[in-house]
Amino acid sequence: MKFLTATDRYIARLVFVPMVSVFVLAASLLILDKMLKLFDFVATEGGPVSIVFKMLANLLPEYASLAIPLGLMLGILFAFRKLATSSELDVMRAVGLSYTRLLRVPYMFAIGLAALNLLIVSYLQPLSRYYYEQLQFELRSGALGASIKVGEFNSLQDRTALRVDSSRDEGRDLRGIFARLQTTSGQVMVISAREGRFFANRESPDTVILRLTDGQIVQDGPTIASPRVLTFASHDLPIDLPKIEQFRQRGDADNEYFLPELLRIGWNDRYSQEMRIQSQASFNYRIVEVVMMFLLPLLAVALAVPPKRSTSALGVFLSIVMVVAYHKVNQYGQDVASLGRIDPVLALWGPFLLFAALILWMYWRIAYVPGGQPIGALETAFGKLARSLRKLFERKRLPGELPAAAQDATHAA
Repeated sequence: MKFLTATDRYIARLVFVPMVSVFVLAASLLILDKMLKLFDFVATEGGPVSIVFKMLANLLPEYASLAIPLGLMLGILFAFRKLATSSELDVMRAVGLSYTRLLRVPYMFAIGLAALNLLIVSYLQPLSRYYYEQLQFELRSGALGASIKVGEFNSLQDRTALRVDSSRDEGRDLRGIFARLQTTSGQVMVISAREGRFFANRESPDTVILRLTDGQIVQDGPTIASPRVLTFASHDLPIDLPKIEQFRQRGDADNEYFLPELLRIGWNDRYSQEMRIQSQASFNYRIVEVVMMFLLPLLAVALAVPPKRSTSALGVFLSIVMVVAYHKVNQYGQDVASLGRIDPVLALWGPFLLFAALILWMYWRIAYVPGGQPIGALETAFGKLARSLRKLFERKRLPGELPAAAQDATHAA
């Protein structure tokens, strides 16, 4: 007897396409929402645009940990909804295939994606979060070579101010330059130039050379009787780079620890009570998010099958609300447990048990109760609400006006 029959392969095709589509769509929406904020942040700090895409790449593992369960559940839900609305599910049930047997392929997807999600939350997500924080730090400190802000006075040193009209090549090629420098002896130099360009100094890595072209220098000071004006075709202006503080080591926050590190810290008396509680909360949060994925196939089937002679999409909407709401409850439970207000096991596994009991009851209703509908009452209320709204916005007939069907018959005659 074959382990995967033609029916299993058919269900696999029905699940795979919407699962991948939902995953890509959910990840894209999350990335686009964050992209706007990052563009504003990078523009404010004067950094190159390429940093935005590096920061978004480091956020992908965090968004994937939510997009993968959502894609898995909606992929299975759309597959079984198609089988139910086309009456194929009734045929499969009539030949002796139970819901549990039909879930063989969906659970293969669930096991594989749960293993992938465990790898992400164990290693990739903490590491990418650390690199994301490092990019933010380097952008604020200027270690990424932030571009010169156009149209504003930029303070390069304590005694140097620079203003440019336009910049190219990510801030290395400048046009319309005005600079004011003050030395320790009190001398002041005001420089204007048509254009300038930054060059690295091989002899001194902490200093860059701003090579100015076609400009003038006005020099004044306490020892100069009258200001001196010099015209130049090319002038090299050395600028000392500010000293950049080194970024911290990984592990400043509990979301930057690997899963084995959380396990080692959370139950070790050598660490402080606060650190142990935070590690326990983060460890339980990551594990419960992965274990929850094994309940999603049952939830998807329970919400996928609408009542007979109905094409209601209430189950699709309700499934998204339930998964996202449960994810937010887990995040809140982790935050409360990290503060020490409640035991991490109770804060995270308590909602999981309630969620699991609700899903098992819903699956039992749809799979083992004849004619059972776990959301039958909601479907009825939703149908009544839809009819009421349809009547509310329906155009009322004028006195003496024939119904639409009668008008069509008259025109046809």
